Amino acid sequence: MTSSKFLPSLALAALSLLLSTGAQAQHALDAILKNKKITIAVPPDFPPYGSMGADFKMQGLDIDVANYIGAKLGVTVDLIPVTSVNRIPYLQTKKASLVIATLGKNPDREKQIDFAGAYSPFFQAVFGARTLNIKSYADLAGKTIGVTRGSVEDQELNNLAPAGTDIRRFEDNFKTVNAFTAGQVQLIATGASVAGNLMAKSPQLRTEYKLLLKESPNFIGLPKGEDTLRMTVNGILAEARKNGDLDKISIKWLGRPVGDLPQ
Repeated sequence: MTSSKFLPSLALAALSLLLSTGAQAQHALDAILKNKKITIAVPPDFPPYGSMGADFKMQGLDIDVANYIGAKLGVTVDLIPVTSVNRIPYLQTKKASLVIATLGKNPDREKQIDFAGAYSPFFQAVFGARTLNIKSYADLAGKTIGVTRGSVEDQELNNLAPAGTDIRRFEDNFKTVNAFTAGQVQLIATGASVAGNLMAKSPQLRTEYKLLLKESPNFIGLPKGEDTLRMTVNGILAEARKNGDLDKISIKWLGRPVGDLPQ
């Protein structure tokens, strides 16, 4: 048997404990290792977390994490696209072994599925050109910054920006992004997905992450009761945090490390 060499020691310990205590058989991890394939649901149209590349292959932070987990398990990865509506049903019907698709954790969802640890930040932040020196909120004084009126970013910015910040509000994300790309404002306060799309479409602007407004991490979802799979994934994530691999993936797609993620 070769499957065990791909399992982190934490997962092996969990598996041993479950077997020794007479726990009911849990089949997902066994089937994955036996078939040498794992099916992972990912977002197809939510850059920078997931989208279709010019080569018609899925790309993005969530795709990189999915492939990373598959590599650590020593199995091939079957990526299937999901929407925000069918992410949880795909786990409940066992169409996917894992969902890595910007999935937040809340009490209602915890009644329907289980969660492994957080793997990436989902956040609202201030972005601007690399040439603009912004290290703290104090540096916003005297700068122009665009934000969508009434958004989470607007509320957070209103609380955090110092006196003298020129906050210019627009009626929707499209107008806010257009104001930034047209040079009407020096900075933009927006969500990670909007910023990722902006960076991909307008690389000449050399836009980068500047300041965090609000954090809301993404978790990995899996079917209820698959504890050995959950512990295995948690072991992989813990090692990836320790060795810096998660930071590398996050910097590649978000321009910032993962930060202090919940377990």
